[in-house]
Amino acid sequence: MWPLLTMHITQLNRECLLHLFSFLDKDSRKSLARTCSQLHDVFEDPALWSLLHFRSLTELQKDNFLLGPALRSLSICWHSSRVQVCSIEDWLKSAFQRSICSRHESLVNDFLLQVCDRCPNLASVTLSGCGHVTDDCLARLLRCCPRLRALRLENCARVTNRTLAAVAADGRALQTLHVDFCRNVSAAGLRHLRAACPRLALRAEHSAAMLPDQPPRPRAPATALGKLLPR
Repeated sequence: MWPLLTMHITQLNRECLLHLFSFLDKDSRKSLARTCSQLHDVFEDPALWSLLHFRSLTELQKDNFLLGPALRSLSICWHSSRVQVCSIEDWLKSAFQRSICSRHESLVNDFLLQVCDRCPNLASVTLSGCGHVTDDCLARLLRCCPRLRALRLENCARVTNRTLAAVAADGRALQTLHVDFCRNVSAAGLRHLRAACPRLALRAEHSAAMLPDQPPRPRAPATALGKLLPR
């Protein structure tokens, strides 16, 4: 009988190792990279990180991924009961609800700012349940990622018509825009964007039909209120 031939993983060439790593999730890639310097070099190869998907905001704080110019597709989809808390208007939140939001309200914005600095070739971004992502952050993303072709937003409560205006101004390569269940996007804003970008594939399920945030009106001073009351 022929002797059994064995091969250690480090005997594979770089192309095979990258292909092997591509089948692993982020945690498994990091664990394998810790075993030796050769596999750690494969982990840090930008070609491995063309696609990133995050299922929770805490994943954004881990060190099991790499941001770089090879990144083409990014998705952050947070499906949690805490999303409902984040979507409540700030002035209606209880102290307990505000304390919950304070733990993660800046995570997505801070992460996207890193993306702006490191990933200029990004082509697709999906954000779902990111209740704290802001118009300013998305506007910067559009400016810093000129090759962005698809931006899909769902249930992002702080997104307003200002994001639509940023798309019209800086989304030159953008072909697809979704603003589903974004309650602070108005019908007028959508009409203006369609007029400015007629070739843009725009979808806004339920957004313009939802009630927008309505900040409480300031209370009238007691003296003024007294004048209005009948004597």
